[in-house]
Amino acid sequence: SRAGLSPVLYAGPTPGGQLTETSVVENFPGYPEGVAGPRMMEDLRRQAERFGAAVRSGEVTEVALGSRPFRASIDGGAHEIEADSMIVATGATARYLGLPSERRFAGMGVSACAVCDGFFYRGRDVAVVGGGDSACEEALHLSTICRHVWLVVRKPFLRASAHMRRRVEQTPNIEILYGHTTDEILGGEGGVTGVRLRSSDGAGRTLAIEGFFLGIGHTPRTAVFGDQLLLDAAGYIVTRGGVAGGDCSGGDALFGPGATATSVAGVFAAGDVADPIYQQAVTAAGSGCRAALDCERFLNDD
Repeated sequence: SRAGLSPVLYAGPTPGGQLTETSVVENFPGYPEGVAGPRMMEDLRRQAERFGAAVRSGEVTEVALGSRPFRASIDGGAHEIEADSMIVATGATARYLGLPSERRFAGMGVSACAVCDGFFYRGRDVAVVGGGDSACEEALHLSTICRHVWLVVRKPFLRASAHMRRRVEQTPNIEILYGHTTDEILGGEGGVTGVRLRSSDGAGRTLAIEGFFLGIGHTPRTAVFGDQLLLDAAGYIVTRGGVAGGDCSGGDALFGPGATATSVAGVFAAGDVADPIYQQAVTAAGSGCRAALDCERFLNDD
């Protein structure tokens, strides 16, 4: 907007994304006392609207990127918009186990981001679910903050890399529970108080915890773009010079080493949808700035 363009943002099914489900954000610059996730999203929206961005309700359900202007269908064809350029910032969704208690205690002890929320459980006992690198990273981060960390693994082994396995196994306050699944998260009005597990032989076990962390990965919201943009094996958009890596052909002289350009000229990607590694609000905001600058340069040089 400040560059004199005319951006239109369709906010999607969850305006503000994952942060609208986050109780307090403490690791975003400019909020020394922390800020409620929904409040921060509203602040960002008002700032964009102040400079003329058109923020609209609705979800992009179909795109045509074969030629310019690009076309996007909204809410199954209820509306259609044409654009000279496009920034994809659809984010990613954390994978959950599907238990009703996960949603009940979201923000009250249940979290899918140890880096975001681990600080609230310093000196307490917590559990992490998962057996891959993501879960191990969550457990290792929490081990520096929490008193005791249980790593609940469904299989009889860790799927994580050998280096990550060794680190977890050698951390004194991480206890691995192999062959266990989660039956239910326990708690009350004050939040999570425990978790009920089931072992592979059918025996039950209850852990007294105050934090329950999901470490089973994220799903990028790229289904609508899957057959038109280059994606990596996990479904993240590949950008030239971006975190997801890859080599998008053409136009290399135009874009710098931090480029957000996708495999389609004029389409850019920002935030978690192109970032399988960092997935933080501050890194998403930074990549949004890069995408806007790349988009502006593309249009000016077109």
